[in-house]
This record gives sequence, C-alpha cells and structure tokens, in this order.
Amino acid sequence: MGEYIWLIPSFPLVGFLLNGLLGRRMPKAFVSWVGCLSVFLSFLFSVFTFFELLRLPPEARLIEVDIFDWIISGEFVTRVGFRIDPLSIVMCLVVSGVGFLIHVYSVGYMHEDPGYPRYFTYLNLFVFMMLILVTANNVLLMFVGWEGVGLCSYLLIGFWYEKDSASNAGKKAFIVNRIGDYGFLLGIFLLLFSLGSKGVWTLNFSELEKNVNLLNENVISLITLLFFIGATGKSAQIPLYVWLPDAMEGPTPVSALIHAATMVTAGVYMIARLHFLYNLAPETMFIVALIGVLTAFLAASIGFAQYDIKRVLAYSTISQLGYMFVGVGVGAYAAGIFHLMTHAFFKALLFLGAGSVMHALAGELDMRKMGGLKKYLPTTHWTFLIACLAIAGIPGFSGFFSKDEILWKAFSSNRGSIFIYILGLVTAGMTAFYMFRLLFNVFYGKERVDEEIKHHVHESPKIMTIPLVILAILSIIGGYVGVPHVLGGGAHFEKFLEPVFKVPHEGEIHHPLSLEIGLMVLSVVVALIGIYFAYLYFLKKPELSESFVQKYPNLYRTVHNKYFVDEIYGFLFVDNLLRFGRFMKNVIDEAIIDGIVNGTGYFLRGLGSVLRFLQSGYVQAYAFSIIIGAILVVGYLLMKVTS
Repeated sequence: MGEYIWLIPSFPLVGFLLNGLLGRRMPKAFVSWVGCLSVFLSFLFSVFTFFELLRLPPEARLIEVDIFDWIISGEFVTRVGFRIDPLSIVMCLVVSGVGFLIHVYSVGYMHEDPGYPRYFTYLNLFVFMMLILVTANNVLLMFVGWEGVGLCSYLLIGFWYEKDSASNAGKKAFIVNRIGDYGFLLGIFLLLFSLGSKGVWTLNFSELEKNVNLLNENVISLITLLFFIGATGKSAQIPLYVWLPDAMEGPTPVSALIHAATMVTAGVYMIARLHFLYNLAPETMFIVALIGVLTAFLAASIGFAQYDIKRVLAYSTISQLGYMFVGVGVGAYAAGIFHLMTHAFFKALLFLGAGSVMHALAGELDMRKMGGLKKYLPTTHWTFLIACLAIAGIPGFSGFFSKDEILWKAFSSNRGSIFIYILGLVTAGMTAFYMFRLLFNVFYGKERVDEEIKHHVHESPKIMTIPLVILAILSIIGGYVGVPHVLGGGAHFEKFLEPVFKVPHEGEIHHPLSLEIGLMVLSVVVALIGIYFAYLYFLKKPELSESFVQKYPNLYRTVHNKYFVDEIYGFLFVDNLLRFGRFMKNVIDEAIIDGIVNGTGYFLRGLGSVLRFLQSGYVQAYAFSIIIGAILVVGYLLMKVTS
C-alpha cells in the first residue's frame, strides 16, 4: 500500500500544472476534464486505500512511507513522507469525494466566466494542499499544506479581484490567518526545542507520540495553546472568525469547498492528529471546548438577523465548527471527526443549493427578494430541505447522529461540563431556527422575486443538480456509519478510528441508557421547537418577525451588525496599526532613515562641489598648490623645532 499512497495528493497537483500551464490555450472541455478527473482519481485511490486498510487488523492500520530527505540540519532530519491511517483516510475520502462533486458543479456554474482556466487551476491546487495537510506524516509537512490552503483561499476568495470587496475579503482572510499561523509556528518551534533539549530531534507524528512523556505539563499546555491559536484562525473560531463571512465574496462553489471539505476543517483535524499532546493538557482541552461552544452560540445568534443567504450559511459554518471543537475539546475525537464528515455533506449541499438559487435569480443573494421558489426549483428545493433537516439534527439524517454524539460526550465525558452541554443544546435549537428561517424565506411563502427576473427563473442544469442529489443522499445515509449502541448500532465509525486515538476506557463514568436516550429526545425536541418558531415567525405569521424588530430595534441592529466586532477590531487594531504604519513610514523611514541616507549624500555632494574647484586642469596651478603645500609643511615643522 505504501508504494502508491503518494499518488492520492499527486493527481490534483498534475491537474494544477496542466491547467496552469496549458489551460489558457486549450478549450474549456480540456480544463474541465483535467480539473475534475484529477480529483476523481484521488478519490478512487482513496477508496482503494480505504478497503485495503480494512483488510488489515485494527492494530496494523498505519502505513507510513518516506519519499525523500527534505531538511537535514545537525541532528534534525525531516523527510517528505506520507501517513495513512483511519483518520487520514477518512479525511482523504471527504476532501477528494466532496471536492470532486464541487468540481463537477463548477463546470456548470462557472462556464461563462472568463477566468475559467484560472479557477480550476486554483481549485486543483487547493485540493492538493489539503491532501498534503491530511496525509503528511510530520508537523512540518502538515504546515506546508496548512499554509498552502491559506494561500489558495486568498486566491479563490479574491478570484473576482476587479471588485474591491472581493480583493479586500481575500486580504482580510490572508492577514487574519497569518495571525493564527504565527501561533502555530511558535508551537512548532517550542515543540522542537523542548524535545531537542531531551535529545529527540524529530517532528514525525509517530516519534512525537512515543516521546511526548519527555515534556513537562506546563510546556505541553503552552505548545497546545499555540497550536490552538493556529486552529482559531484556520477554522474561524473566537477571536479570529471574522474573515469567514467575508469569504463569501468568492464564487459559490469556492465557499462550498472552503466551508465544507477543506480549509476550515484543518484546525479540527490538527487537534485530532495531535491528540497525544492534548490528552496531556486538560486545561487546554477545556479552553478548546469552551471557545468552541461560545463560537457556536455567537455565530448562531448572528445568523438570526442576516439576509444574505451565503452569509447565513457562513455563520452556520462557524457555528458547526464550534461543535467540532467541543467534540475534540472533551476528548471525543471520533465524534468531532464524525461531525466533520457529516457536516461536509450537508454544508456543501447547502452552499451548492444557494448557488443554484443564485444561478436562477441572476446572482441575487437577498432572501427578502425571494420566496415561493419551490415550484420553480424543485430539485434544489428538496435537496436544500434535506440539508436543513440534517443540520438541524432531525432523526434519520446524518447531522442527528454526529451532533447528538457530541452533545452526549459533552454531558457524559470526564472532560465535559454541564455548561458546555446546555449551551450546545441551546445552540442546536438556534441552528434549527435560523436554517428553517432561510428555507422558508427562499422557497416558501409569498413570491417577492422581481417581475423581470421571474420570467427567467428555471432549475439549474443537470451538471449542477446531480451533485446536489448525491450530496442529499449522503446527507441522509452518511450518519448511519456511526449509529450509537443505544440505538442498536455498532458505533462503527468510532471503532474504526479507535486505533488512532487509543481512547482509554478505564475511569469512564457509566450512565444509564435511559439518560442517554432522554437527552437524545431532548435535543430533538429543542430542534423541533426551533423549526416551529421559524415556521411561526416567517411562514404562518411573518408580521411577528417585523413587530419583533420594531419592538427591539437596538437588539436587532446589534445582532444584524454582528455585534460590531469588525468595527471594534477596526478601532482597536486596524486603525492603530495603520497609524503606526504611517508613523513608521513618515517619521522613522522617510524623516530619519531616509534623512540620514539622503543627508549623507547631500553632504558628500556639497563637499565634492567645493573640492571640484581644486581640479582646474592647469599644470601651473597644480605646481603652485604643491609649492604652497610644501611651504606650509616646512613652516609647520620649523615651528615645532623652534618651540
């Protein structure tokens, strides 16, 4: 198996090179086939590797292969190598599988765009970098993929760079992620230095896991906190979540790829991969879970008052990522990865469904100008409904199994807490509310579409609706691989990942099955209450929502403006940094540094101008100067002798 696992990330790299070098001179069909086929081949090899892995006994499901030496510095040696185990193969399947469907959808969605070859070039590079991230067998190579997806997000968010809003959003994503990545780099340096002082010079995951006990608890806590700072940037958690809503300026399939299958899940994967460090840092794990649940709640509340359908989905992504961090933060790594997988299905479906609506309405994003689209877009409507049911956690859909597993672990785990559980439960109800608010405003109720646009409303072509149908099916059946024991399942997903995380069962608190079932029923009831209020406020009696806004205008304005976090950040950091930059430019750089350099030049030029008069070109003048000089020297010597 080790002989070909390097091919999984290599196919999208080939697609990137072919489209990047030849795309402009080739027909669109060539670009489409290269872009889609390269990712599909990665998916096929991932499936093949998955079944090969299943043939092995659980304790042997770890394949590592080193390709070549990369960095050799004294005792420190890092190689470019790949690691396939249950965790990485799940990520490969999600990234390549969902990524392939998004590529196919993009063929129809972006067909008329003049930047079509450039778009697929960036998209292939994005998938390549994400596959490098999840298959790397050491921290440094994972960081290459980590930075690579950050670069690709900048390129794709600002894809329509002619618009100021798009280019600014790309820069914002890039800068905010650099802040988080600075923490990630410090964590790498501290980890390497701390182990190096013990004589262990490695960043290979297997070697780190063997030698992690050489580190003291305080150092591990600091290292894991620094890594988590990186995760808050890449996975859009408090306080570095502000870039993700602006990322909606990119093409809609890009939003699906960033939010569902690739970049934003990197932080969750990183913590799961480094679980052996986090297990030894309980304080950090609590911070991870706390930040996760607070982010989930905050983002869900902002989703209440947004009218841009893509921004509602963006805040939904931030909220769902918070759930994943709750999972890994309470030590339920398998539950966090399980929700990562199911979320990839229904969130990709939601974004691509939103793209289908935009395609039908000439790019319209404001749900207040929609309504009644169910009869015009039947396939988009039914698939979007399935995704909403899945994200709301309705039984029978994939989101129910993964979300409930996280809530249960937050309640029952040794590292969980009742506060995290309650806030997560409330957020589940809020999620159901704002998602069905979106559904009802777009597809049901009174038609508010402009008359000119209404005549052209039509369902998207097959190349766009077929990926929707496939993702809808996955949004239904995707959760059944992790049906818990309490529902008669075998928790197969958790068992598959168990050899990676080596979850200790000693000291676990055992709760009665009736309690787990009761909490499961409670979460469903909370979700149904959220759906009911969405139905009441936005479909049955829409005047209620209008009267609420009029009754609480300040609350509405605060939530609608995202609690003014961007403005606060702008006042505290952006404006001050700009002022500091202007000071450095105008005073330090131009006045002092340039003043010294230019002043030295002016002085020497002036001195040269004076000395230039001595160079007259007349021999008699030079002879006269020599005589005068000789007289002065002789006179000086005579004065010294006589004195």
